[in-house]
Amino acid sequence: MSYIKRLFDIMVSLILLVVFSWLLVLIALVIRLDSPGPALFVQTRIGKDGRPFRMWKFRTMYYGAEKKWQPPAPEEALRYKFQDEGDRRITKMGRFLRRSSLDELPQLFNVLVGQMSLVGPRPEIPEMVALYPSYAHERHRMRPGITGLAQVMGRGDLTLEESLKWDLDYCTHWTIWLDLVILWKTITSVLRRKGAY
Repeated sequence: MSYIKRLFDIMVSLILLVVFSWLLVLIALVIRLDSPGPALFVQTRIGKDGRPFRMWKFRTMYYGAEKKWQPPAPEEALRYKFQDEGDRRITKMGRFLRRSSLDELPQLFNVLVGQMSLVGPRPEIPEMVALYPSYAHERHRMRPGITGLAQVMGRGDLTLEESLKWDLDYCTHWTIWLDLVILWKTITSVLRRKGAY
């Protein structure tokens, strides 16, 4: 079944990249006009089998703002929430991109080359993965996704512990049908803009 998932990823990401090529260019131009710095943000994330890769997305923060982030203390990690509605590092354009999830569009290239899938556990930075409890590394047996079960069950409103629970549930019960359901729910979640800051 995994080859069907990969074939689906290739076909859909190719179609979306062609259809939205004009939008990718437009967003890149607006980001450059909105604040100094590159339009793309490239960051190391942990992927399938614990291998690091370079994930692409549109920049939503002021250039260099990610350097001000500090990981939570180990005892606080499971209660950590990834998004903060009052985060002042986010640009005006960035806030719109996050609420609409358009900042994730460049990850279609990650999907095309096989580093990511359309649906799967969200890829995390090494600093956060280092704080995972041992059981949580089971989520790395699948390719990370642009969207996933945790995203449709709460997105940025979830704690790390809650996100890991949904990720592991997805890995245990994955089917092509579940992917299709998650993709549909992602569209409705994006339209409601719930849990995105």
